[in-house]
Amino acid sequence: MMKLGLLSAILPDYTFEEVFDYASSVGFKCVEVCCWPKGEAARRYAGVTHIDITNITREKMDYYLGYAKKCGVEISSLAYYPNPLDSNLEARKVVVDHITALIDVSSQMGINLITTFIGKDKAKTVEENLELFKEVWTPVVRHAELKNVRIGIENCPMYFTKDEFPGGNNLASTPYIWREMFKLIPSKNLGLNLDPSHFCLLMADYIKPIYEFKDRIFHIHLKDMKICQDKLNDYGVFSYPSLWHAPKLPGLGNVDFGAFCGALNEIGFDGCACVEIEDRAFEGDIDKVKSGIEQSYRYMKLFM
Repeated sequence: MMKLGLLSAILPDYTFEEVFDYASSVGFKCVEVCCWPKGEAARRYAGVTHIDITNITREKMDYYLGYAKKCGVEISSLAYYPNPLDSNLEARKVVVDHITALIDVSSQMGINLITTFIGKDKAKTVEENLELFKEVWTPVVRHAELKNVRIGIENCPMYFTKDEFPGGNNLASTPYIWREMFKLIPSKNLGLNLDPSHFCLLMADYIKPIYEFKDRIFHIHLKDMKICQDKLNDYGVFSYPSLWHAPKLPGLGNVDFGAFCGALNEIGFDGCACVEIEDRAFEGDIDKVKSGIEQSYRYMKLFM
């Protein structure tokens, strides 16, 4: 049976303890814990640190695990969503080093899963990015194999605004790309953190890939997407998607979550499925944020 959880990014000002206390009070069974390096981040929902892995000790790791267990809430994954294929080589190294360190901590804590992006050089072609992917990710995946850690790649294209033009910042957004990735690095430790909302943005089927890639689905994000047809009529699909789409709470957009969860049940997926909140209608103060989280919990419980 799937475990319903929460991605901690929506509670950036909460401590680890506050996140888990709240998740437990709502009824969530797991939390995907954000582990960004401490510091500023340019985009929304990035730069959130609920476990700081810098110089983390065995004592601190045991504390986090013990606190989560006391709350009855599992740590589903250690999460970090940067651009590991950044064209800036210095920035790329910082990101890859942090991902490698995250793999080590995930292994030591017995979580054995991290969730992240493949990344992309937005100025290069898909073919060039696939070559870059093989170069950068082969040693990272080998390290994950040695540490018995799986890597769940989210399928977000990271192409929404002007600063992500022309090609977006995450390569791994389509089934075609996944097939090529898994050919280039055929490791069972490399898989998916599947989010149906991004298929709506791509105007693609989000049910069929569940069956084709059933052995590669390590983790799930539960987020919805509303396509604003009147704005799409004005701007067209070649414009910045931020002009004509909006992330929504589950049930308030275009995703059929009954069909989505039904397909996951059919393939026997019994891992963690975490609500990801990016709905601007539920921002502004903590009461609005909590109402969005709790509404999402109630809705997804209908299917899980």
